Amino acid sequence: MSEIAEVPVHTPARLPRNARYYEIKREVEEFLFDEANLLDERRFKEWLDTLADDLEYFMPMTFNVKFGEHAARENTTREKHMSWFNEGKWTLTKRAEQILTGVHWAEEPLSRVCRLVTNVQLTGIATNEAGEEEVSVSSRFLIYQNRCEHEQYFFVGDRRDVIRRTVSGWQLAKREIQIHQNVLLAKNLTVFF
Repeated sequence: MSEIAEVPVHTPARLPRNARYYEIKREVEEFLFDEANLLDERRFKEWLDTLADDLEYFMPMTFNVKFGEHAARENTTREKHMSWFNEGKWTLTKRAEQILTGVHWAEEPLSRVCRLVTNVQLTGIATNEAGEEEVSVSSRFLIYQNRCEHEQYFFVGDRRDVIRRTVSGWQLAKREIQIHQNVLLAKNLTVFF
C-alpha cells in the first residue's frame, strides 16, 4: 500500500476571535465593500484616495507545475520574474486617468463590471514604524466583466491585503492578487482587482 504525499501549505496562525477581532473585521469588510462599489461605479478618483502613497500592488503569473513543486514554482515572484501587475499608486493612477480620458482603446465603450468580495478574514494586526495600525487581510473575489455586446469575462481568485488605519481613515497599503487561472481568456486586463 502506497502512502499519499502531503502538499505543504502555509497557513498563518489563527488570530483569537474576540471582540476586537470582530470590530476590526467589520470595519475592514466595509472598507473592502466600499472599494468594490467605487470600482464598479467607475469612481476611480475616489478609489485612488483610498490607496496609500507607498502602495504595493502585485499579481503574479501562475504556471502549471509538477506535483510537489507548487510552493517553489507555481507563481512568479515580485523580485525576479514577470507578473501581470507589479505596480504602485502612481501607475494605478495613470491607468485610471487613461481610462477616464475616453480614448482608451480597450475601454471604449467602458466595461460593465460587477465584483463580489467574500471570505474576509484577518490574519494579522500590527503597528508600523509610524505608529499606525496595519491589518493583514485575506479575501476571495469574483469579478464579472462585460464589454460591447458579447464579450464576457470572469476573474476568480484571492487577495492578501495590508490595510492601514490612518488619520483620514483606512487605506490599502499592499495587495497581492492570486488569480486562479494560468491562461487569461480576456482580451485585455483593464479591471482593477
